[in-house]
Amino acid sequence: MNVAEAVGRVLASLGVDTAFGVVGSGNFHVTNALIEHGVRFVAARHEGGAATMADAYARTGGRVGVLSVHQGPGLTNAMTGITEAAKSRTPLIVLAAEVTEPRSNFFVDQAALATAVGAVPLRITSAETAAAQTAQAFHLARDGRRTVLLNLPLEVQSRPVPVSLTSPASQASSPPTSVSPASAPSVPASQASSPPTSVSPASAPSVPASPASAPPGHVSLTPVPGSPGSSEPEAREVARLAELLGAARRPVFVAGRGARAAKQELEELAERIGALLATSAVAKGLFRGSPWDLDVSGGFASPLTAELVRGADVIVGWGCALNMWTMRQGTLIGPEAKVVQVDLDADALGAHRPIHLGVVGDVALTARSVTTLLAGGGDDLRPAPAAPDGSGGEAPAGPDNGLGEPDVRGGSGGEAPAGPDNGLGEPGVPDGSDRGARGGPGGGGYRSAGLAGRIARENRWRDVPYDDEGGEGRIDPRTLTIELDDLLPAERVVSVDSGNFMGYPSMFLDVPDERGFCFTQAFQSIGLGLATAIGAALAQPDRLAVAALGDGGALMGVAELETVVRLGLAMVIVVYDDEGYGAEVHHFGPDGHSLDTVTFPPVDIAAIARGFGCEAVTVRDRADLAAVAGWLDGPRHRPLLIHAKVSGARGSWWLEEAFRGH
Repeated sequence: MNVAEAVGRVLASLGVDTAFGVVGSGNFHVTNALIEHGVRFVAARHEGGAATMADAYARTGGRVGVLSVHQGPGLTNAMTGITEAAKSRTPLIVLAAEVTEPRSNFFVDQAALATAVGAVPLRITSAETAAAQTAQAFHLARDGRRTVLLNLPLEVQSRPVPVSLTSPASQASSPPTSVSPASAPSVPASQASSPPTSVSPASAPSVPASPASAPPGHVSLTPVPGSPGSSEPEAREVARLAELLGAARRPVFVAGRGARAAKQELEELAERIGALLATSAVAKGLFRGSPWDLDVSGGFASPLTAELVRGADVIVGWGCALNMWTMRQGTLIGPEAKVVQVDLDADALGAHRPIHLGVVGDVALTARSVTTLLAGGGDDLRPAPAAPDGSGGEAPAGPDNGLGEPDVRGGSGGEAPAGPDNGLGEPGVPDGSDRGARGGPGGGGYRSAGLAGRIARENRWRDVPYDDEGGEGRIDPRTLTIELDDLLPAERVVSVDSGNFMGYPSMFLDVPDERGFCFTQAFQSIGLGLATAIGAALAQPDRLAVAALGDGGALMGVAELETVVRLGLAMVIVVYDDEGYGAEVHHFGPDGHSLDTVTFPPVDIAAIARGFGCEAVTVRDRADLAAVAGWLDGPRHRPLLIHAKVSGARGSWWLEEAFRGH
């Protein structure tokens, strides 16, 4: 057994079940080793697509993703997808062949590339350490929730490895070394066989030395209390948060990616204090089924959600950045509202706006601790004392638990404009809420029967009246998406690309839970949507995969249509076609700029899809959607592409807000 084979064997033994990639000479042997040991390999048509497939597979499947690429251009082709994964703190291992001779055409400083985008670079340095270093990469990815580049030097891959060194016992006897991405520079060729860099614990991510905190291959989203990877909140901070929530009259929880494993704990705490429940876009669906679910806060928020969040007297971000996107440039924070963040990463607290209280800790553990304290304290809890000067202040910009939501915005998040907010106009405390109630078991707080009725009647975007702008051979994207929401089965996983269109599937397509929505937007790159849907489809084969793309992103990632067909995925691919890069059209067009560089002649995307082997239909009005119903009622042997000619007379309102932060 050589090093390449040992790497594949170790990853399989640690629970890796699926890998994605494009095979070249440098990663041929390690990929075949994965397959030999039972790992399913999904061959993509481009490394960029493979990286995003692995990212989405990890996000929606709760497992460590694996990507296999050739040295040099194989890695650079994948860098956009790797950047998205790193910004999102996706547990992902990138197996990259590596040349260490600078005169080689394939040479590039691969470790520096990884560091530049926030991934962690590691290297296999010898046959004797290969198994332990592979296990190190796995533990760092899984328990540290990091994207790890594991470089495999060509001259090391072929060295023989005793089988005894690949056993679980040998891996356990060599606990992983913590490596800080900022302090793990590339290793010169002359040092290729030297031991890996060891960095002091103060500057390194916390990584358990054993996989005890999660089943094999699975991501430990909520570490076991007392385990090396757990993060118990300080008792003093828990008490301050309990006091603040105990005195709250209109509390709102906003859960982000860091809260996706804490639904039960957050709902129990919210029930005790009467809090309403919202999420950031990446955690959409987390509270589905609760009568107090407001869905997404921020640019995608419905008018009622915006009204209720703005009326809160306490807003708690749970594993959520509370950034310009989630708080609408701060206009969703009322002038008297107290803002709290709970996050594993201390640097994330106050990174996007001043906060009254920051709690460092795991979301589920913190929520459970606060609930326990409130259960003992009842209504005797007094308001928390004011934070001392300097606490909860603005911290340097940094990721919120790896959420990677862009564009840090300073400012106080103070009073919203007196006029309508982006046309929604919902200032003040909402009608139907219990303005005077105290938090307590079973409700109160912000909750009331009247407000529950309003949420049921008004909270979905489809319940908001609009003037249909379809006609002349184009369908209104709102009408299109509402019709699809009715047609498509409820058990679905929706993947959304970036672009002017993206708000429509995000707001008008419902999802069953937080695993039903995959939003690869941390890097804001278009062209990732189709690959995202492939990864999500493979992670959740029991659900209908729905890819929502713009025409620009669809054509960027079009090569992966062959992958969809080859894999036999019964997927629905919706292309919102406005014949241009709509974001730029609506941003620069009103100022009289020429739009020749961002608009294009019509393309028959349906015909292209048929050429790849898909079924396809062009939709210009409601009647054309009958073909979609027919496909859903049929055997679904081939994927269906819906080429929707959408009206594009004006930009999306959420996009107008987004450009204010650029």
